[in-house]
Amino acid sequence: MTDSSKLSTPEGKSAELPMITGTHGPAVADVRGLNKATGIFTYDPGFASTASCKSAITFIDGDEGVLLYRGYPIEQLAENSNYLECCYLLMNGELPTPAQSEEFNKTIKHHTMVHENIRDFINGFRYDAHPMAMLVGTIGALSSFYHDSLDINDPHHREISAHRLIAKVPTIASYCYNRSRGLPFMYPDNTLSYVENFTRLMFAVPAEEFVPNPVAVKAIELIMILHADHEQNASTSTVRLAGSSGANPFASIAAGVASLWGPAHGGANEAVMNMLDAIHDSGETIERTIARAKDKDDPFRLMGFGHRVYKNFDPRAKIIQKMCHELLDELGGDQPLFALARELEEQTLADDYFKERRLYPNVDFYSGIILRALGLPMNMFTVMFAMSRTVGWISHWMEMHADPENRIGRPRQLYVGAAKRDYPA
Repeated sequence: MTDSSKLSTPEGKSAELPMITGTHGPAVADVRGLNKATGIFTYDPGFASTASCKSAITFIDGDEGVLLYRGYPIEQLAENSNYLECCYLLMNGELPTPAQSEEFNKTIKHHTMVHENIRDFINGFRYDAHPMAMLVGTIGALSSFYHDSLDINDPHHREISAHRLIAKVPTIASYCYNRSRGLPFMYPDNTLSYVENFTRLMFAVPAEEFVPNPVAVKAIELIMILHADHEQNASTSTVRLAGSSGANPFASIAAGVASLWGPAHGGANEAVMNMLDAIHDSGETIERTIARAKDKDDPFRLMGFGHRVYKNFDPRAKIIQKMCHELLDELGGDQPLFALARELEEQTLADDYFKERRLYPNVDFYSGIILRALGLPMNMFTVMFAMSRTVGWISHWMEMHADPENRIGRPRQLYVGAAKRDYPA
């Protein structure tokens, strides 16, 4: 707590607004006492200027292009860590010791199987149902299968639910994928690593031996690390808001999946691929594409450039760009599309129009190409995002319930409807 500022109303009422500083980032004005002292609220559409909570999990400096998980730069984690180690870090605040890592991995593997009736549940969806529809419904239904750990006031129950979600969502995601393809659901193989197991669940069939491709495994693991958490975004805020009512962890995470499904949030890499496909199929030159993007009278805009938070280069984009090269050299994939993407990136980075507006490529610009190279249909892209982000959501949910200041979310509004009026006689 530092200095305070004072707000006065035309009616002569005033309130002291204490200023609170965190480890990083700007100070915030504590407005909790504002309404009681003055009778007014703040107005902040989208909560773009409002800190809705205190959190020690993730920090983003959009101007400098910095992303930290529990203080560790994303570049260092991507280079040296693995996804399950990042899960432990996000949940517990510290990197695990070798013994803790071994125990955590063992615990997650113990929970990778799902109740047999969940297979029947997924088979109840139409064969052509969107995988995200199946995912949000199935995660929401988990509380009916695992109701032995739903006491949100019990830290041990919260931890068990977190372990179950991290372990089971990849299995469920693979079943959603194979349901649409008419292929059998594979059982997990816990002799494999977390990501190796996921690739087997996705791509193996009972009739053939499956050997995970190490480059594909590395690419998926990198995508999952980069998407594990991203501070108070729309889906994370949704999880916190749903959880603040006392909703069970599976319902809360299902709410996050539903929020992620929106095209303005989790569907950005699909939009990138649709754009690249359209450019490639039309034969339009990159020069013409860029000219259209700069034309204010043309509705076309570049997808995968710029970010609501990052006003500098997205640090995740630099990391994933290198992985694109390695994966496509190994797998083949959409080489023409990748060459198109590289040319588009190079020309925009050299163009003053984009530099002045800080429209740099973001992580979605490359992640879609990687997922396409792995042979995934676009309707699975957001499922992969949700699977990666599960640990971030559950970490915030656990942090929220351990916070003594936690209370049910109840945003206010600026009412602009009809004034009070009488029903006609």
